[in-house]
Amino acid sequence: MSFKDHFSKQSDLYVQYRPQYPVELFSFLASLTPEHQTAWDCGTGNGQAATGLTPYFQKIIATDPSESQIKNSLSHPKIIYRTEPAESTSIPSHSIDLVTIAQALHWFHFEEFYQEVRRVLKKEGIIATWCYRLPSFSKEMDEAILFFHSDTLGDYWLAENRMVEQKYATIPFPFETIEAPIFYIRKKLSFHGLIGHIRSWSALQKFMRENNEDPVPAFEKELLKIWGDPEEEKSASWKLTLKVGRNKEK
Repeated sequence: MSFKDHFSKQSDLYVQYRPQYPVELFSFLASLTPEHQTAWDCGTGNGQAATGLTPYFQKIIATDPSESQIKNSLSHPKIIYRTEPAESTSIPSHSIDLVTIAQALHWFHFEEFYQEVRRVLKKEGIIATWCYRLPSFSKEMDEAILFFHSDTLGDYWLAENRMVEQKYATIPFPFETIEAPIFYIRKKLSFHGLIGHIRSWSALQKFMRENNEDPVPAFEKELLKIWGDPEEEKSASWKLTLKVGRNKEK
């Protein structure tokens, strides 16, 4: 099964500039699983979520169909990286305690993927998927970033990206739902770090391919007027949309 590869080209930007997920998220998910032997982080990218699981599980299998993403992954002795599609893996049946999908579910073939999840999950095993949208700093900064995202790049976001904007409300989730707390990613970002994060966006790469033009430098000049000292770090936050479910099938 083919996959839509919108990230291999900027996989080095992913590992540098995509935010790390909060420790509290992984602690909460681990508290839901009866056992803590093996977790599967699906669509792992560079392994940000897989790394977060390492304190709680004996082994983490981290899969991604992009060989480039896997090559840029974060190394850890508990993590086994495999270049495999979400819908068909080499994971043994009924061997997984927790499946996580961070900022990736919208790219999957849902029916085939959920069939694979049911195959590999243990009974009472947990599936958790989450996404996030734009970083939040201040009203003026947020409005400028939103304009670049939705106006400058608006026509270059794909239907899958729109599912993130809709907070996964349109994505099926055929599992027994578990109520979850609200989690935020919070970190200090330099101006360079913010621009690096923006450059990891798939719509920006599409804009540049189709127009042979980079819109970031002009936007960067305008944004710097709001930011001020480029060496100053500012507090950024991303609110997570989180769906958690339990497998009831044997």
